[in-house]
Amino acid sequence: MILRAGARRLELGGGRRPLLMGILNATPDSFSDGRGEEPVSARLERGRALVAAGADIIDIGGESARGDRPAVSAAEEIARVEELVAAFSKDDVLTSIDTYKFSVAEAAIAAGASIVNDVSGLRDTRLASLCAASGAALVIMHTAVEPKGTLLDPATYADVVGEVEAFLRSRIDVALAAGVSLEQLILDPGPDFAKTPAQTVAVLRRMDVLRGFGRPILLAASRKDFVGAITGRAPAERDPGTLAALAYGVEQGASILRVHDVAGASDFFAVRSVLQGERVLGPLEGLSPERYPDGVPAHLPLG
Repeated sequence: MILRAGARRLELGGGRRPLLMGILNATPDSFSDGRGEEPVSARLERGRALVAAGADIIDIGGESARGDRPAVSAAEEIARVEELVAAFSKDDVLTSIDTYKFSVAEAAIAAGASIVNDVSGLRDTRLASLCAASGAALVIMHTAVEPKGTLLDPATYADVVGEVEAFLRSRIDVALAAGVSLEQLILDPGPDFAKTPAQTVAVLRRMDVLRGFGRPILLAASRKDFVGAITGRAPAERDPGTLAALAYGVEQGASILRVHDVAGASDFFAVRSVLQGERVLGPLEGLSPERYPDGVPAHLPLG
């Protein structure tokens, strides 16, 4: 399928390697890797390390989505993200802004962002109009609460899969009515957002339902609480469990993976692609003169 994000036209799915969206938190209080206050130069260095490790997209956020973290003003959020967006866009890196605030998204797009990752479920419909006018791609995520809200109740949904599907369908209609093209839309089932771990698992096991929309599915499972509920691990220790969720998600149709550990995910899918026959390992790959202490056989062209 085709995804249009600003001036870019991307082909996803159809057996292609999933895109890796590296997470760059420009916040002092991220749930999994809060680093306190740090200079922009340190954040740029972290982001460039993500790109070097294999990130196809950098997702920059200036406010923690967690309900137990303080909200910040739009002005503060812009101050945290604007220079980063401009720098990565200048480097020709596909850049996403993780925000639900119109003014932040507007400033980020002006600085070069090509994707708006809206964790509010398009509660501010001006975001759709902004994407329609700018050509930026729009991530629509399922959530049953306002931004920064928390809802963890096993009785919330009579049919959590059906309600996620219906919510996304209604939000797609809103986006299309605002002038966003279908090729600009990305769908996110919203793991952990207004969902217990069991509800999140139920949704992820039925991502095939979302494939019916014909749009790329973004899986943002990295270090999430449902992984912790299964493994008993703290957020910073959840990368191995995250890989299991990503592998399953790709089998279910996810084509964009939002991750903290880009290097680990990149290696995982590189090995997986060879073992599944999607890429052929050349007969001389992995061989070097150093592997032959008694001398390289004459028939091997290893220099």
